[in-house]
Amino acid sequence: MNLKQNFIRMGQYGTKHGHSGAVLQVMLENKDVEVSGVYEPDIIRRKNLQNSQGYPWNKVHWFEKKTDLLNDDKTIAISSEGLNEESLTHTEEIVEAGKHVFYDKPAGEDFPRFKKIIKKAKEKNLLIQLGYMFRNHEGFSQIAEWAKNGLLGDIYAIRAHMSTNIPDKPVQNPLDSRSAAGNATQISVHTGGIFYDLAGHMLDQIVFILNRPEKITSFLRNEFSSIPNYCDNTLSILEYPKAYALVDSASMEANPTMARRFEVYGNKGSAIMEPFEPAETIRLCLSEKSEKFSKGTHIIKIKDLPRHVASLESFVKNIRGESIPDRTLDHELLVQETLLRCTNIIK
Repeated sequence: MNLKQNFIRMGQYGTKHGHSGAVLQVMLENKDVEVSGVYEPDIIRRKNLQNSQGYPWNKVHWFEKKTDLLNDDKTIAISSEGLNEESLTHTEEIVEAGKHVFYDKPAGEDFPRFKKIIKKAKEKNLLIQLGYMFRNHEGFSQIAEWAKNGLLGDIYAIRAHMSTNIPDKPVQNPLDSRSAAGNATQISVHTGGIFYDLAGHMLDQIVFILNRPEKITSFLRNEFSSIPNYCDNTLSILEYPKAYALVDSASMEANPTMARRFEVYGNKGSAIMEPFEPAETIRLCLSEKSEKFSKGTHIIKIKDLPRHVASLESFVKNIRGESIPDRTLDHELLVQETLLRCTNIIK
């Protein structure tokens, strides 16, 4: 007996994205989602996962052909979880099949093709939600609200730092998504290296607040990696008429999550969250009294949820028409355009 009532039936296309296992787990554990199954184009990887006893791979049906997933009339949404270099093709196929897409970032390097996919989604009235996992994060949402409602005054600077620590060589574990995606060898195939792979999370927040930058200057360097063309120490400066934003990402930081931070500065106040994963507080500083806050420094407690939980909940509500996406399809285009400008793929 199926205990999930009024559920959204979702499938998954691909398993090689670094978030694929976590996203599948969140789908399985969401009371409003029934997972129809998973399709992995790589036959060897599919067999390894299919025969494993590892969660969540041992809890799903495996499709032998992509058409079995794409043509399943009861499946109305699919998570696109392939490698970055293959997921744009997968996403295009999902949209062509008339399904909503939870598309794990980033959206490939072929921007004209992504624009065509977005256009097709609009024509078919389909949702494409990029898997930027901090969109529904309480801390980021609160800071964006303060930036947009004038509490901080005119925003003149945003600084975002998000780094990681990953090996040059693949992780030797066929059940670990990182064995396919989370190593410098794989990421190095993309222009911009770690910035391409990671910084989109921060760009998503920045352009949501400040919109499209007028000018971008990037520093994409190889400092420690033995892979010559891999950018492991990166920085982009986004310029606006009366503001700038700075985003930096590296791939060799010690204990990186504890140093991840997001800072927004306005002429009436500032909001600083460090770390933002795990997140516990925001430091809010105000130069004058507001309706809700007194002048001075406030430590605002926030609730931290596991990755992807709130994002998937929002995706389901948007499909049902219970809420309106806070990021439009045009926003998805803007984030991707900005990422590709930062990595010099778009000049």
